[in-house]
Amino acid sequence: MFNRINPKRVSKGHFQPVRAPKTVDGLLALLEPNVVRQLSPQQLQEVRRIVQLAIGKPASKIVDLNFNVDLLISRFYFRLLVGEDRRQKDRPQKLGTRIGNWIAAVGLIITLNVVVSISVIIFAYLLKSAVGINLMPGHWRDWVVNQL
Repeated sequence: MFNRINPKRVSKGHFQPVRAPKTVDGLLALLEPNVVRQLSPQQLQEVRRIVQLAIGKPASKIVDLNFNVDLLISRFYFRLLVGEDRRQKDRPQKLGTRIGNWIAAVGLIITLNVVVSISVIIFAYLLKSAVGINLMPGHWRDWVVNQL
């Protein structure tokens, strides 16, 4: 049988992967032509309606960050999407999942805060050193001992 999802042959017996179409007509084109001809106009219209519902509408994203990390033996693709959750609202969520998500979110916020704070402090110190400003003459240990 002819492989309709991966129609491009690279070599004998091997198919090059091709992305599945994301339109109703593109998905219907994957059906066998004789099956499509056997559908009545009402059936075809209903199939189009159901496929359109299954595809859904893409939501706009606030953040869409994509990057690759090439290692010696493999390559990783990272994608971060932030946007409105348009999935079903009545999805059940266990208490443990909610607590785990909350802990992960708080941990990420704290980690991000620490990283940004340390970066600002290091940048300010390097800027101070580059300009030649000396806030405490002598060694800092001597200043602490004199304060006590």
